[in-house]
Amino acid sequence: MYKGDGTKTPEREALLSEFERNDPLHHPAHYIADDGLKHAVNIALTLGQPLLLTGEPGTGKTELARSVAYELAWPRLVFHTKTTATARDLFYQYDALRHFHDAHLTQSNGSANTEPKLLDTEKYISYEALGRAILLSNTASEIRFLLPKELRESNPSRSVVLIDEVDKAPRDLPNDILHEIENLSFQVRETGREFKASRADRPLVILTSNSEKNLPDAFLRRCIFYHIEFPDRTRLRDIVERRVGKDKFDPTMLKQALGHFQAIRHKGLKKNPATAELLAWLNIIQRLELRFEKLSKAEKEALKFSYSVLAKNKDDLEKLAESLKNQDPEILPETPKES
Repeated sequence: MYKGDGTKTPEREALLSEFERNDPLHHPAHYIADDGLKHAVNIALTLGQPLLLTGEPGTGKTELARSVAYELAWPRLVFHTKTTATARDLFYQYDALRHFHDAHLTQSNGSANTEPKLLDTEKYISYEALGRAILLSNTASEIRFLLPKELRESNPSRSVVLIDEVDKAPRDLPNDILHEIENLSFQVRETGREFKASRADRPLVILTSNSEKNLPDAFLRRCIFYHIEFPDRTRLRDIVERRVGKDKFDPTMLKQALGHFQAIRHKGLKKNPATAELLAWLNIIQRLELRFEKLSKAEKEALKFSYSVLAKNKDDLEKLAESLKNQDPEILPETPKES
């Protein structure tokens, strides 16, 4: 079961990349899941159904898969959805062009046969996230041989499959993969081989979407659903302290900065800053040693420039700069001190 405790163990650490192990901002042990999200994960694990997560960008949808995989010590396999994605892309890719080229190259190198030589089609198949997860659950060596070396040599296991931003895909894609996800099986048309996940080692499939509105009802009915709300100030403070460290920021400065950040998110920007922008912005604020109730003219100018971390378009940047210039009480509760 998923507890979201973030406890570090050698087994869990071994699954991480060097970057993840050494970067506290991205280490999955620092992920904070609320109780509702933990329950949703465990329901999906118990029922063997996909977990669909929605929420605005930056609420931790993608990072949840890393946290679950880390805590359960399962491999994490990721599929980044594109607008051109098809159902097959989730399971495998077939390099038809290279296959055709190699077949004709073999013929031109001395074969007396007037037809292109048929080569082993399997050489031109590469398995994607959901396909790898199904292969990974099997014990048969001839199936596991199809996996990349780093996965092939491990024992059969469950895995976490992240299908990120599924709402980017053509609307037909979710319906096209209903059967495959329910049965965790797929067929490679080019070879005729069919693969099915072991029931004992079936993967956990996590799908993320910025909105459920673009997903068909038949697909939604087969998913465990959870919407992640943007963290309140208390949870934001917990996230900052867990990812950056409790001693990194002066408590008063952090309280003021979080209040300022939340006020900015209520200014009606076209694109609200998320937790990633908050962490980067706090780093700048800490280096500048700003105190929001006693801003000098120079400090106010520095604060204005720091908004480049939070704003992601010209209109939002200008809106924040104007609020600061006018000493908007929503973001500056006290009148700044000029010098």
